Amino acid sequence: MKRLFLFCFVLILLSSGILKAQSSCKEIIGYYPSWQMYKRTGAVVPEVLDYSRYTILNYSFFAPDSNGYLKGTDPWADTLLLRGRIDWGKPQPAYFTNTSIIDYAHLFGTKVMVSIGGWTLSDNFPGIAADPAKTKIFVDECVRVIKEYQFDGIDIDWEYPCYEEHSGRPDVDKENFTKFMYAIRVGIDSLGKTLGRVDEEKFLLTAAFGANKGQMDCIEYTKVAEFMDYINMMTYDFNGTWSPDANHNSPLYSPEKGYEGSLDYAFKLLKERGVPSYKINLGVAFYGRSLQGFKGKEPQLYAEHDGKVDLERYPLHEGMPLYYRIVDEMDGYDRQEWDDVVKNPYAISTKDSAFITYDNEKSIRMKAQYAFDNKCAGVIIWDATGDYMEKKKGSLLITGTPLADQLVEVLQPCNQPRIQKRY
Repeated sequence: MKRLFLFCFVLILLSSGILKAQSSCKEIIGYYPSWQMYKRTGAVVPEVLDYSRYTILNYSFFAPDSNGYLKGTDPWADTLLLRGRIDWGKPQPAYFTNTSIIDYAHLFGTKVMVSIGGWTLSDNFPGIAADPAKTKIFVDECVRVIKEYQFDGIDIDWEYPCYEEHSGRPDVDKENFTKFMYAIRVGIDSLGKTLGRVDEEKFLLTAAFGANKGQMDCIEYTKVAEFMDYINMMTYDFNGTWSPDANHNSPLYSPEKGYEGSLDYAFKLLKERGVPSYKINLGVAFYGRSLQGFKGKEPQLYAEHDGKVDLERYPLHEGMPLYYRIVDEMDGYDRQEWDDVVKNPYAISTKDSAFITYDNEKSIRMKAQYAFDNKCAGVIIWDATGDYMEKKKGSLLITGTPLADQLVEVLQPCNQPRIQKRY
């Protein structure tokens, strides 16, 4: 009788989602920007990516127009990445089967979502969210792109509600964001029921959120957390050329000086707003931020700088290099330091007044451990291509993914079920 009672109790917990909420399964979500196909030609194309490192890939980005219609940002890259390699031997359009990033990911049990928006593509969100007719168009477009490309869900990257420089409307964006996201939830759930994609295979809804207090104040977190699958926190870009002093890009803990923003600071603010840990993915940076010029003085952490990036070392990355490039240039820095307060590295070159703030294997591992210890859903990566290390600089021969390896070792993500093509 006791065993029967225990069995029934477990069934109730499973049906209520309580056990799922407390599951030790963790997400490793990598953002994959389509433009990296050009910047690292051949090195991070679909057939090369190590899909075992991720539970989800967020394909970045699709853009909404002012009426809510969606389109990719690069027709050529989107075609090759989302359709597959072109079969020129057949009447066009024709593609080799199982050669798209989604085909490869699904073969490995990794989901692929489409990320809509981004820093340069968020201006139309406020107008769409304020207009029910445009919101309906947007939701219909989300359904269309899911069906057309076999995406597994929608990730909204509206940067940021209430941010006036991106057409934000502080008086209405907060409430409109909630309504907008809920409309998407209803739309993709309806599609899921039609296609038999429910429960563990349902279409996912996530969003990327700013990690400072002002950005958080414009989100109704207790409401959106009820119907969204994950809250993805962009716990990076805390400092850069806009900061008065040289400081950390993505500190785990708040620095001794300057802006107090950090992963820990953002997580605690989010918890104060009532978001359960199991819905939170914390952001980790597979890139760094450079500075060059320190008012004619020696470069130092917390020192005043000229507000310029290091284009001598990182011209192709506009001074914001991915991890593999930082490693390529590390011998050129005469000081490689570890800040034990924030738990992050940085490096200095005194000969040309250069500074770089970045993450390495040690700091990434500590952030993964923080996410695990605090029972978070997992982590998001910007961007997933950042740690594909080359055998030799410029060789495009990949030898490993050391940062992602740290995430996998600590978080032990659960294998995702193989996703069958249903449409």
